[in-house]
Amino acid sequence: MGKNKLKKFNDMATMDCVFQYPFGVLKESGFPMKGSWRRDYFHNYNPIVLELGCGKGEYTVGLAERFPDRNFIGIDIKGARMWTGACQVRERGMKNAAFLRTNIELLPYFFAPDEVDEIWITFPDPQMKKVTKRLTGTRFLGLYRQVMKDGGMINLKSDSPFLYTYTRLMTQLNGFEVITDTDDLYHDASVGGDILGIRTFYEQQWLDRGLTIKYIAWKLDRETPLQEPDVEIEHDTYRSFSRGELQCPELCNNPEVRPKGSQSEK
Repeated sequence: MGKNKLKKFNDMATMDCVFQYPFGVLKESGFPMKGSWRRDYFHNYNPIVLELGCGKGEYTVGLAERFPDRNFIGIDIKGARMWTGACQVRERGMKNAAFLRTNIELLPYFFAPDEVDEIWITFPDPQMKKVTKRLTGTRFLGLYRQVMKDGGMINLKSDSPFLYTYTRLMTQLNGFEVITDTDDLYHDASVGGDILGIRTFYEQQWLDRGLTIKYIAWKLDRETPLQEPDVEIEHDTYRSFSRGELQCPELCNNPEVRPKGSQSEK
């Protein structure tokens, strides 16, 4: 581990807004605030919103600033990125934001049934070859049901045509109530509100290159039997920053806009 990462991990260990629980300890003793996040951490009874795969925490911090009457928790396994958002929360003295370092599959270890009101999924890996790893797939929807209130909102924001198409088909097949659906968020006059003012670093990179951002939000009920779409979906013609070439072929030959290194989409 590099010295910079180690420094960040040591720093986060001192932050009251960051929770890190190794699975072995979690499995043995459990998470002490499961079912009591509002009472024991936030000290209020406002709704709880999760950002899954939060990266640097731009949405966790941005939403918490815009909606002081809601509580926000950013979740990611990569703590070196999370450190950025956690520092902002600490420095700004924010009381309605926190970060949890864990795998998304472990949500039921940290949250009780009905404890979560809403989920944001911002620019995840589309997992075009592995349906069980897609954060909007039925495997994960079943997981979210274990911790969310009935009818809670799921929000997906993505640059991936594949994941957006898959998610639309999934909501249609399962009959979920879709609240917002657009394949070009920043040029759709019907979509407004404060979410338009929050952009991750890599989201802005895509926008600067003329690519479109997709957004779909739906209500997840608890009773509908979950079904996977059995449809062939065209794969993306690009892979995001850590995953290869750009979407637009005309951009791929321009060295100034090629992604560099092994950074993730966040």
